[in-house]
Amino acid sequence: MRGSRRRERRRVTLPTWLFAVTLVVVTALVVGLDAVLGTAVGLVPLLIFLPAIVAALGTIPQTAFASAWVFLAVFAAAVRLGDSLAENLGAIGFTAAFGVLSVLGCRYRIRREEEVHRLRSAAAALQRAIMSPLPLRTAQVIVDGLYHPVEEDSMVGGDMYEVAPSPYGTRVLIADVQGKGLPAIGEALAVVGAFREAAYREKTLIGVVDALESAVVRHNTYGRHADEPERFVTALVLHIGQGQGVQAVNCGHIEPYLIYDGHAGQVSLGEPGVPLGLGRLTAEPRTSAWFAFPPTATLLLCTDGVTEARGPGRAFYPLDERLREWADVSPGRLVDTLRADLSAFIGAAPPDDIAVLILHRADAVAAPARTLKLPVP
Repeated sequence: MRGSRRRERRRVTLPTWLFAVTLVVVTALVVGLDAVLGTAVGLVPLLIFLPAIVAALGTIPQTAFASAWVFLAVFAAAVRLGDSLAENLGAIGFTAAFGVLSVLGCRYRIRREEEVHRLRSAAAALQRAIMSPLPLRTAQVIVDGLYHPVEEDSMVGGDMYEVAPSPYGTRVLIADVQGKGLPAIGEALAVVGAFREAAYREKTLIGVVDALESAVVRHNTYGRHADEPERFVTALVLHIGQGQGVQAVNCGHIEPYLIYDGHAGQVSLGEPGVPLGLGRLTAEPRTSAWFAFPPTATLLLCTDGVTEARGPGRAFYPLDERLREWADVSPGRLVDTLRADLSAFIGAAPPDDIAVLILHRADAVAAPARTLKLPVP
């Protein structure tokens, strides 16, 4: 979440130095070939395509400058020919017209980019508003993590998390909606809203998960009226009380990782249940599993945006291996360590949403965090 707040607006632009170098080099190359080959003004008019290239990548001032530059180059070449100037007025006029069209095309492109960016930013802001900002503290745990929503139109996902204090302990949700785009965000809103209510109301963790199942089924029912496909949600729901045990219900999600006493590994929760929204496909009821969460241990939950991230060589991110290497890293440093290493491994913008929660006992490590209190009934 903190990384997403620091993310600045990104747009593909042509760096000024590259623009200047390209302009000079391409012009010199074309004019030089024209002089060497003795083709008179035959090659110079090819420069009219240069403003169009700049218009596709650069700014309006860059496009206007490139258009003027090319116009002067073509005009100078025609003047150099002396008595053939009149014969090249057509090329000069076409160069001027093409330059103007390039500037107008660049202006249209930038306006469209700004419009699309506003829509992407609105979708990303909506998704960020779904989850509580990190870090935060409850009576049982301190929770930190990172959240990176992708802002491409076809790649906005439905990764989500939530931490809810209740009269029975702290309930934690991390989940991933099937599919991409705004419909996936709508499903995420339904799940998080149902979780916040059920986490406080339901005495048992199975009751919380049943409420989430009902929310997904209802949302899919409404979605059918809008001709939207049914979606399922993989989820991991935890209950953390005052004892050292953690109760978990795994609905087809990635199992948690436990870092303790210099060792790190994935917690075995047994056979996972079906994702939320697919409960009708099996007669088996939801079951829970318990595992130890000692006072000095660290628990890591994540979505497949981490485990399925690929590096330049198409290899998957080795989270298990990294956590074993970082087994002695403090919980406060683990978030930044993971963020930096994952970014360096991918080497580009992540192709999918990334959600990570890192939990440790509130009475084990002192850390500044926003405290979540029980809602007033």
